[in-house]
Amino acid sequence: MSLFGKVEADVEIKAPAEKFHEIVSCRPHHISNVSPGVIQGCALHEGDWGNENSVINWDYVHDGKAKVAKEIIEAIDKENNSVTFKVIEGDLMEEYKNIKITIQATPKGEGSLVHWTIEYEKLHENIVEPNTLLQLALDLSKDLDAHLVQA
Repeated sequence: MSLFGKVEADVEIKAPAEKFHEIVSCRPHHISNVSPGVIQGCALHEGDWGNENSVINWDYVHDGKAKVAKEIIEAIDKENNSVTFKVIEGDLMEEYKNIKITIQATPKGEGSLVHWTIEYEKLHENIVEPNTLLQLALDLSKDLDAHLVQA
């Protein structure tokens, strides 16, 4: 059994890809206002909002438990509406040696298709794939969509 893996999923939203990308890459600190049931807080630890190599602290709820994560923004691609975060500290590191999350929003019809990819390396083979984390991301996308369409 491999310790390395990847889980992916798409969610269709009504909001424009550029607006979705802008909030997840440049204004993630607004997400806790939009989806307080999932994200309790987001604070800049190092760098500047919307810049690569910036470090962000997240307070969130996963599987019914309050958790924390510290992530570095590895890449922001404004042309392709993509952002990649690498988890460097927090609760996820208790099960995963490495975990990287990529979010890409692509225009589709009058809305967008948001593609989430979670690449990971488990600490040992008894760790489950991060499917519930992926579901959390999809739920978060729907909350952000509802907010962006209202705005």
